[in-house]
Amino acid sequence: MDQNVNPWKANLTNGVIMALIGIAYSLVIYFLDLTLNKAQGWVFMLIQIVILYFLLKSYRDNYRYGTISFSQGLGAGMIIFVYYAIIIAVFSYILYAWIDPDLIDKQLAFAEEQMLEKGIPAEAVEAGMKVQAKLLKPPIMAVLSIFGSMIQGLIMSLIVAAFVRREGNPLVDNPVN
Repeated sequence: MDQNVNPWKANLTNGVIMALIGIAYSLVIYFLDLTLNKAQGWVFMLIQIVILYFLLKSYRDNYRYGTISFSQGLGAGMIIFVYYAIIIAVFSYILYAWIDPDLIDKQLAFAEEQMLEKGIPAEAVEAGMKVQAKLLKPPIMAVLSIFGSMIQGLIMSLIVAAFVRREGNPLVDNPVN
């Protein structure tokens, strides 16, 4: 175990694990036709926090001699989410461009219905739908998903790094070179 291991290499597997779990969850939600259900999004965020906890704990225990500072945990979490965001963006593009292009139309109809239920005037609904129609294109959605995943990853990494953090005693825990 090397204390100075490259965190990008060490967390590549963790990022791929997180992305594969995200893809599997998305496919289950897609096949159960729960894509437009808001509750499933909150459930998946909780699942991601738990998974991130175990991935960072694994990184701490296997690569950092059982100790990790808050900033190292935050950095490792963000590295995991960089890999996650890129893989999920590719998956999103494939889903919306090739697997089910009609899913965009379903999302637009759902958004319009939500705005009308809230009592938003018809002119504002129409203007909002024009903007959403421009943004809901597979390439744009893929790029926006990277930014969204990174913001979500920052928040989750801040939370999880606080729980995974374990400072060692520098006088006792220094490895002998």
